[in-house]
Amino acid sequence: MDYQNRAGSKFGGGGVASQSATNADRRERLRKLALETIDLDKDPYFFKNHVGSFECRLCLTVHQNDGSYLAHTQGRKHQTNLARRAAREQKEGKDREGFGVGGVGQIAIKKNMVKIGRPGYKITKTRDPLTRQHGLLFQLLYPEITEGVIPRIRFMSAFEQKIDDPPDKNYQYLLVAAEPYETCGFKLQAREVDKSAERFWTWFDKDAKEFWINIMFKTERDERYSNVPGLAPSAPRR
Repeated sequence: MDYQNRAGSKFGGGGVASQSATNADRRERLRKLALETIDLDKDPYFFKNHVGSFECRLCLTVHQNDGSYLAHTQGRKHQTNLARRAAREQKEGKDREGFGVGGVGQIAIKKNMVKIGRPGYKITKTRDPLTRQHGLLFQLLYPEITEGVIPRIRFMSAFEQKIDDPPDKNYQYLLVAAEPYETCGFKLQAREVDKSAERFWTWFDKDAKEFWINIMFKTERDERYSNVPGLAPSAPRR
């Protein structure tokens, strides 16, 4: 840092650094520190968009250069999100494409199971006559499902998947897994799902080997005011 030619300081005597100079020096030190420990080519959250800027897929932030991104990775927000993600993955566990991954220190185990293809499915658009909410009803057929297995579902953001590149934040994905079938995914609008019991439910018919999923999206007003005290939507009147 250059301490010369500052107002109120003698030549060679240094001086009090301004706030902007201190911040610039801090960012440069963080960038050099990150360069020693981080390889951007192997960073799963580092993404260069079509306008030349750099994005953090974990924190959904945009940076003008790689130095700014590296300084961001050493900040509190990025480190906190990394810790939250690690804790969530350790709690829920991973089970994608036949791999089971446990907590820290455990060994990933590959299941030797032959996939028999994707299930047949039918999608029906729905609409609640009272709340005017739009929704989707999924019907999946699993005639050869493993005995005792119940299909599972999971919502995935566009930044978690590796199929569509670059990811589009306007979409999300609904994954359905059931052995020995391949995991199938449905591309949905990135709208908030109403998780109330009446509008979001799953049901597996063990006799017909059919799996039903019903989801309803919140209305634009509900999405806008759902977290505002006093303006949260109330249950519809009967």
